[in-house]
Amino acid sequence: MNKKQKKMLTRIIIAAVLLVVLHFIPITGIPRFICYLAIYLEIGYDILKKAFKGIKNGQVFDENFLMALATVGAFGLAVYEKSGDYNEAIAVMLFYQIGELFQSYAVGKSRRNISELMDIRPDYANIEKDGKLEQVDPDEVEIGSVIVVQPGEKVPIDGVIIEGSTTLNTSALTGESLPRNAKPGDEIISGCINMTGVLRIRTTKEFGESTVSRILELVENSSSRKSRSENFISKFARYYTPAVCYGALALALLPPIVNLLFFHNPAQWGQWVYRALTFLVISCPCALVISIPLSFFAGIGGASNAGVLVKGSNYLETLAQTKYVVFDKTGTLTKGVFEVAGVHHNTMEEAKILEYAALAESFSTHPISRSLKTAYGKEIDQNRVTDVEEISGNGVTAKVDGVSVAVGNAKLMKRIGVEAVECHQVGTVIHVAINGAYAGHILIADVPKPTSKEAIANLKKHGIKETVMLTGDIDKVAQQVAGELGVDRVYSELLPADKVTKVEELLAKKTAKEKLAFVGDGINDAPVLSRADIGIAMGALGSDAAIEAADVVLMDDDPQKIVKAIRIAKKCMRIVYENIYFAIGIKVICLILGAVGIANMWVAIFADVGVMVIAVLNAIRTLFVKKL
Repeated sequence: MNKKQKKMLTRIIIAAVLLVVLHFIPITGIPRFICYLAIYLEIGYDILKKAFKGIKNGQVFDENFLMALATVGAFGLAVYEKSGDYNEAIAVMLFYQIGELFQSYAVGKSRRNISELMDIRPDYANIEKDGKLEQVDPDEVEIGSVIVVQPGEKVPIDGVIIEGSTTLNTSALTGESLPRNAKPGDEIISGCINMTGVLRIRTTKEFGESTVSRILELVENSSSRKSRSENFISKFARYYTPAVCYGALALALLPPIVNLLFFHNPAQWGQWVYRALTFLVISCPCALVISIPLSFFAGIGGASNAGVLVKGSNYLETLAQTKYVVFDKTGTLTKGVFEVAGVHHNTMEEAKILEYAALAESFSTHPISRSLKTAYGKEIDQNRVTDVEEISGNGVTAKVDGVSVAVGNAKLMKRIGVEAVECHQVGTVIHVAINGAYAGHILIADVPKPTSKEAIANLKKHGIKETVMLTGDIDKVAQQVAGELGVDRVYSELLPADKVTKVEELLAKKTAKEKLAFVGDGINDAPVLSRADIGIAMGALGSDAAIEAADVVLMDDDPQKIVKAIRIAKKCMRIVYENIYFAIGIKVICLILGAVGIANMWVAIFADVGVMVIAVLNAIRTLFVKKL
């Protein structure tokens, strides 16, 4: 509890104790009025101050104005009727402040939970000077500097390990407790905790551009992107509050005037003013104004804890409405770790074909290129390679030791006028042409991730109408993977631009209420991620492109996280609608009861504070997503 909350709790306790004590002291008249007025001012001075400021600034109709008007009116009514019963006015303010304290604590707890869940910001970086470690601000560390991370410390800046091996705890980033091994040459990202060995890391980014900074910025800015539900509540409160104020005024004036003029009965001003004041207390929209944003805020926090970063509540709402999920294949549904399964030669020996292919592809970072280099198994001398040209969606041409080499798919062979030989085995076929003549092909296989099939099945269980796979791979491979995983539809041999076209076709076929999500690696698929209703980048640990392009970022590469993200979104939206229906329903009932004189000020207190507390408690449930 912070200082402000402690101060408010003290005021509540003092006011409550004084109210009880005064109940047993037999004082009347002006001394009684002064004593109760003092208690009222002690518990309500800040609300009166805010209401006055609102009137002064032209922003009259808010909950502070409603509370101030209702309680001052109730106090004045007690003076007018000479009843000496000031308890109701003070009780309304007292319980309102208890509700405000509870709401403040709940929001604070939600923020603290998010801070703890995302407690990945490092306080310092260790720089070695004169044989000793010196702690410096991470912002002061330049690119290319060598930092030292000791066991138990957070990795402060992204970089490459140059010395030391260790086990890394990435739970703050991925939501998973399974440690990861790291060795010299491995890339390492900020936010991980070094668990065992001492590491020396050469930084590759400034602190402001590191993974930890990007993630924190994403979570902090998520509240600025509001959902339609939040915008609805904001607009609702803007029109609702003045409407109920005018309604209360009409309730106070019209029935007495009608009684007096048309029925010649006593006006009964006190009775109708009391009903109007009760009406005002009941009408306060606190439950909606507080609980709806809190539901989304807590939902985003709970998702962050599970390794699902959502850029705003609008994306959480869209994710809950998703009915179609479109996947990239490589690295999303499959491991993306290609292995050479065979070299089928024509006029040249296998080792030479593999050597030419590996050297020609040596400048590429594509998984296929890496698999060729791994299969070659020798050190790559890039000085042997010149005139490299990468042809998007086709392959690479280059000169190796002055020899013209073309490495790619059948489209590339056709482009250079070479007839490719078809491979009868299932896999990705890389054709190789040397000096304009077909030399053979290399078969590369990729395997599905262990959880992909289960993830597809679970998506269908949770309301996804259709799953679609888009890939640049050949149709035979694509069909085999889709059939093995249970994907409903597959489109193969697509260029990056073709994937955008296919997504646009799918978007045109669905209804306006149905949403389409695209799941990719966030690097090659940025145009498609942007075009879909919602873009989900998975396996994005350390990927700047993923964090930029996608609306939802899954911090590890488990397809089951897609299911979890959708379940979190649906739970959050279910709680939001529960709060909306509950708060509005109770208020409408109590407003009607108040208007006809059945509900008194104590019912009004429940309709205001009680409903708010219940709604806030319900909203906090969105934080708990571990078992989803």
